[in-house]
Amino acid sequence: MTSRTSFFVRRRGVCAVLVALTLLPVSACTGGGTTPGATAAPESSSPTASLTPTPSPSPTASYKPADGSGRAQNVPVPVLPDAAKAETKEGLEAFARYWFSQLNFAYETGITSGLEPVTSPGCELCSNIIRSLVTNYTSDRWLAGGRIEIPSLSTTFEPEADGQFQVVVQVQQARISYFEPGGGEFREPTQPSDTGNVMLATYKAGAWELVGLHPIR
Repeated sequence: MTSRTSFFVRRRGVCAVLVALTLLPVSACTGGGTTPGATAAPESSSPTASLTPTPSPSPTASYKPADGSGRAQNVPVPVLPDAAKAETKEGLEAFARYWFSQLNFAYETGITSGLEPVTSPGCELCSNIIRSLVTNYTSDRWLAGGRIEIPSLSTTFEPEADGQFQVVVQVQQARISYFEPGGGEFREPTQPSDTGNVMLATYKAGAWELVGLHPIR
């Protein structure tokens, strides 16, 4: 039985291609002395043209979303912004958006390592999502679609008694298709959804961590 991967269901389930260009130095060898008895050629009065090549800029691999022909390629890796490191209202909101950018990256690539350091193991829904994604990317399978957009996000930045902060997030997710080697679909697509969610986060050791995620019913 396959696992549902939609963010909005309480069950959870290409690698980004990194292109490294290595420039190898090329050395040229020239002859040493002149032949005995030979007359040296007179030096040219005109300046010698430079033979040093002008370096060409390294090509940038272009992003390609997943489709029925294969996995996504060259997916940009999310970077935690400096704003998301501050224990402020703006910092919490920036962290929330960063967390969902990591979730988008996981949907496109099957790589969940960016979510794990900023997500508490106690977040049940988060753990279900990660397990579902891992399952649906096994055996060379992949997902297409599932892009998450955040039209609105807000917090009062008032901590609860346990030190947790709430962030109310509107989450819109695009249709998800499930492909296997050869391009066939191994299960029915998950249709688009639009829900409200409450994120719970704590700030400790100089960083935010997601501790809970709950759809608003």
